[in-house]
Amino acid sequence: MMLFGSSAAVCGAVVALAIFGRAAGSEINAVHSSAVVNAACGDAIVGAASMYDPFKPGKEEGGPSTASGERYDRSVWAAAIKTSLRRKFGGVQFGARPKYALVEAVGKKVIVKINDVGPLRPGRIIDLNERTMRYFDPSLELGVIRDVKVSPLAGDYWSPGPVG
Repeated sequence: MMLFGSSAAVCGAVVALAIFGRAAGSEINAVHSSAVVNAACGDAIVGAASMYDPFKPGKEEGGPSTASGERYDRSVWAAAIKTSLRRKFGGVQFGARPKYALVEAVGKKVIVKINDVGPLRPGRIIDLNERTMRYFDPSLELGVIRDVKVSPLAGDYWSPGPVG
């Protein structure tokens, strides 16, 4: 089941704040206040999240490439969005700047870089890399996290990581 909800006015406010913060020379980390992150742009999508790790030692030096052209890196805050949601998350294109999203689950929030897409299993909307999955499931025992809320973030200058 997918749920949608957000407002264009709030989205505009987030974009304006991000641009103002950038113009003022401040770090975008200052934009990570709960009030601003709660106002993520675009309609939120709710579904299940799983973990992916395509790295196979000896296959490709540094790991395989993602849809954005970056190498897969299990140690950064990143994720792959379901291919059918590609447009909603800014188009994730080869060689283009990655997009960002706010991921919320089990009482935690994290900003991730959306740098890949994939044909996920039914009901799943996002595949988290190892670091991001460990944030929500430190033991990696769950395998799938249900009721994950994913909201696109406007702008290109977010700092991925936990949001307090």
